[in-house]
Amino acid sequence: MASTTTCIKPLSAAFTLVELMIATALGALGAAAVLSYILFSARSSAALDNYFDLNLKTQLAVDRLSQQIRQVQKLTACSTTNLTFQDYDGGALKYNYDRAAQMLTRTKNGAQDTLLTGCKSLQFSLFQRTPLSNTFQACSTATAANAKVIQISWNCTRSSSLGQTNSEGMKSALVVIRDK
Repeated sequence: MASTTTCIKPLSAAFTLVELMIATALGALGAAAVLSYILFSARSSAALDNYFDLNLKTQLAVDRLSQQIRQVQKLTACSTTNLTFQDYDGGALKYNYDRAAQMLTRTKNGAQDTLLTGCKSLQFSLFQRTPLSNTFQACSTATAANAKVIQISWNCTRSSSLGQTNSEGMKSALVVIRDK
């Protein structure tokens, strides 16, 4: 009897070492691109949140300063970083910018509130009621007794959770004392 032998063919469906290395390199490159995009998106989102928070806090400070300065009776003392008013109730209302602490505080009846933090610079300027000739700009004054308009200008920064300064906001407001 004749015996039949079957021939087993070797499998050729496996990857070679070169193919496996190329696939691993392409997979790592794709993973690095996805990870880079995720990190960029997270940083951008943190920066936008930080900028939004800074903008909100500075706008609230402008609104509060404007509302309170408009209702005072008169300015009693001033410098480029401090203002003292006689408030509507006859008490003293003070605004003080501390350059070292980088913050603006409000003091009324012994109670102190912090209006702004992270202020790199802040300046108060005084103006009279009458404008300069042939312009709409108010004439500046150095004395508290002549001040009708107060200009407040500041520059604040915020740092992200990564420690990088990524948000900066500048504000300037002209506030007219109504009772004067």
